[in-house]
Amino acid sequence: MRAIQLREYGGPEVLNLIDIEKPIPQGHEVLIEIKAIGVNYADTARREGQYVVKTPLPFIPGAEIAGVVAAVGEQVTKIKPGTRIVTLIESGGYADFAIADERSVIPIPEQLDFQTAAALPLQGLSAYHILKTMGRLEKGESVLVHAAAGGVGTIAVQLAKLFGAGKVIATASSEEKLALAREMGADVLINYTEPDWEKQVLEATGGKGVNVALEMVGGEVFNKTVKCLATFGRLVIFGAASGEQSRFYPSSLMARNQSVIGFFLPQIMRKPELLQPSLVELFSYLGQGKLKLTIGGVFPLVEAAKVHTLLQSRKTQGKLILEP
Repeated sequence: MRAIQLREYGGPEVLNLIDIEKPIPQGHEVLIEIKAIGVNYADTARREGQYVVKTPLPFIPGAEIAGVVAAVGEQVTKIKPGTRIVTLIESGGYADFAIADERSVIPIPEQLDFQTAAALPLQGLSAYHILKTMGRLEKGESVLVHAAAGGVGTIAVQLAKLFGAGKVIATASSEEKLALAREMGADVLINYTEPDWEKQVLEATGGKGVNVALEMVGGEVFNKTVKCLATFGRLVIFGAASGEQSRFYPSSLMARNQSVIGFFLPQIMRKPELLQPSLVELFSYLGQGKLKLTIGGVFPLVEAAKVHTLLQSRKTQGKLILEP
């Protein structure tokens, strides 16, 4: 079978197409014939050796896949060959076939295609658990969503409204991206390339600040976002796209009972009681038309390097998909 592999850290050029043996499922494993692969910033961080945990070499990226069960291990009881499924895996998704544990796969509802199914899990689950599990969003509270035209951002704006947020403030770097955030349901639109964007956030909340903030840029954006928090406000960090670390004084949170919280989706993936019900709920929102996914482009597997370049250019909107 074909796979995209990196043998060294670096730019998109380190992604190489190779031929390897098709894996054989054992025990509770299922073999998936991949039909669609979600591309994520985590994949680029893996490629650069900058991921939250160490990336072993050689490495086949890809954590988010949709496809058809081609074979099952001898202990599999709930999933049959031919079932259309979606799942998250640690690695190996940039390929024709991949292995997953049967307990981690979710059947795809009949009305959804593979591309849509592959576009949901990573960003959908991230947005869901950032808002609900880590951010503890309550009805009527205000939410600040950075990069609101991106994969997590477009879903987070919609989920915040579905969860009962009183006001959703969206930031993005262009008028076109802000227009997409408005389509998703954002109440306030702010261009974060403007130097005083944090003042605009405070103005939009009557000077009180936001109850929940989603932050994945790092550096100065993190510092300014802390200043946007309300009393009892929660800032959830789920990335550092700028590559910059921030000088931060934890004692500054004390006066207003504020929180800075880290989020790493693989920790949710290790808890089936958190993972499966939330993914089923997300698919339900999709099926009811309450949640919309934005597919930014579909590309053949062999163009993985090109897709990484596009993603890191920050000129794309919505989800980028690879197809074997």
